[in-house]
Amino acid sequence: MNHLLEKIEEAKSYLLGKINVKPEVGLILGSGLGDLADEIQNPVVIDYSEIPNFPVSTVEGHAGQLIVGELEGKMVVAMKGRFHYYEGYTMQEVTFPVRVMKAIGVESLVVTNACGGLNPKLHAGALMVINDHINFTGSNPLIGENHQELGPRFPDMSRAYYPEYVELAHKVAKEKDVETFEGVYLAISGPNYLSKAELRMVTNLGADTIGMSTVPEVIVANHGGMKVLGISCVTDMAIPDSLESISHEQVMEMANKTKPKFIQLVKGILKEM
Repeated sequence: MNHLLEKIEEAKSYLLGKINVKPEVGLILGSGLGDLADEIQNPVVIDYSEIPNFPVSTVEGHAGQLIVGELEGKMVVAMKGRFHYYEGYTMQEVTFPVRVMKAIGVESLVVTNACGGLNPKLHAGALMVINDHINFTGSNPLIGENHQELGPRFPDMSRAYYPEYVELAHKVAKEKDVETFEGVYLAISGPNYLSKAELRMVTNLGADTIGMSTVPEVIVANHGGMKVLGISCVTDMAIPDSLESISHEQVMEMANKTKPKFIQLVKGILKEM
């Protein structure tokens, strides 16, 4: 058996020995948004360090726990903290948890992030439902040998974000009086924020938001046949001509301010999934 398949099997076996339910929805909670996991009922909390072959998150705002339980009537497995390419992990390591989620039965993935806004129609604190993405990280988690057990050699990304979930997100948002936008998320490798010239370039490419995560996980989720919903929390505006210096602390502060409406929205979506 291939090394990757063995690693997935080891993590799967460990988790199935810890839980007695089959999660149907996976949640990847980005910077400052992990509090949603605290609302999971009858939780089984597992530190990433305990799970065979799991990386360990090194970024402030990412707790590093896998939480399995019930949320809004759905059995979920939530990542409270994710991994990033800029931490030095390979793309395969960054996306390994998605492989494991699929292996334990997850069919739908809700992936969230804190990001910079490029479209002037957005604002700090806005929630954007992702309808497409641009992979500008310089790498791809599917590079290397392909295993048909995991997915096809050349997976289609024309519907990377499940259209029915995009519609559902807007519907729930309207019902809960939460403003939502829709657009394209562009992923860079990080860890630095982009220069003004680089921001002009990616805006010209058609990006509405920019961040350092999400796209690798979404590629792997689609490779595995999962249905994906992506939601971005805009923590700052990155419009080149009015660009101001930004710090990770400021990003976290805005993510924390946006948390209540974000949690309300995701819980409402889960209920109707």
